[in-house]
Amino acid sequence: MSAMLDQLDAIESEARGALDGLADAEALEKWRLAWIGPKGRLKGLLGSMKDVAPADRPAVGKRMNEVKVALEGAFEQRKASLGSAKPQAAGPMLDVTEPALDHTIGRTHVLTRTIDELIEVFARMGFTVATGPEVEDEHHNFTALNIPPDHPARDPLDNFFIDGKHLLRTQTSTVQIRAMEQSKPPLRIVSCGRVYRPDEVDATHSFMFHQIEGLYVDRQVSMVDLKTTLLQFAHAYFGPEAEVKLVPSFFPFTEPSAEMHIKMNVRGQWRWVELGGCGMVDPNVFKAVGYDPEEWTGFAFGLGIERIAMRRYGIPDIRWLFENDLRFLTSV
Repeated sequence: MSAMLDQLDAIESEARGALDGLADAEALEKWRLAWIGPKGRLKGLLGSMKDVAPADRPAVGKRMNEVKVALEGAFEQRKASLGSAKPQAAGPMLDVTEPALDHTIGRTHVLTRTIDELIEVFARMGFTVATGPEVEDEHHNFTALNIPPDHPARDPLDNFFIDGKHLLRTQTSTVQIRAMEQSKPPLRIVSCGRVYRPDEVDATHSFMFHQIEGLYVDRQVSMVDLKTTLLQFAHAYFGPEAEVKLVPSFFPFTEPSAEMHIKMNVRGQWRWVELGGCGMVDPNVFKAVGYDPEEWTGFAFGLGIERIAMRRYGIPDIRWLFENDLRFLTSV
């Protein structure tokens, strides 16, 4: 571990030294690609994580995140300083004689509207709303969901750890665990909220997005109940022509597991679109919350709210949902 930490210290020191000598935006961008870009030196150390002892990985991962945040912050400061050095345009910055813009009445954001619509659909099927914290502990985010300590999903580099035991939740399934800990079955809930994963931002990915998760626990619940629920949701939300198919998959917390695909009209063409995962609750999850898996069965599903909104309203880029551009916000 000491060698890996020394390498991280050296990278931070060398990168800061190289950053101080940059004089223009072109050199600054080359620095970013060389040090903190997708193929930069810091990213290149990821391959060495396999050589670190499992017990040391949280500390090394935390230090790597610290270096990444520090260099990104230094990059932004240098970028701002280079920008402020540009000559300012002469003359007034504001034309005080220009007529003021008319006041407009705001509207509900498309994501908030989508969440309200989804909750209404599932409420008509008897689901109540449950909530939980966005900062979670490892037990609720991983262990109780049947995700073992050596599972890749628990890698410190694939999560936003706050300290050695707490992180920003990666899924709203954590609310299901808390709801089962606090209530006896039968249980029928949905939970909506933000989740966090360190993904590169592009047209279809973000480091923060929203999920809606559903959980139904009772006696003799089956996959038939799961598909019927999802089919009723598809018809209610996307129209009576929508179709549903479940494609076999794997998730640690459900067995059997499936990906949910809906056939819907996307910009005039009927297409199969994956919206999330689902399956029967794994007996180990029931054991973790004190339910008897011999008496109780249940299903769970998780759907991406941004993905649903983008398909429903024909939005091609997830970034539009968070950029606060009034031209977009007033058009959907």
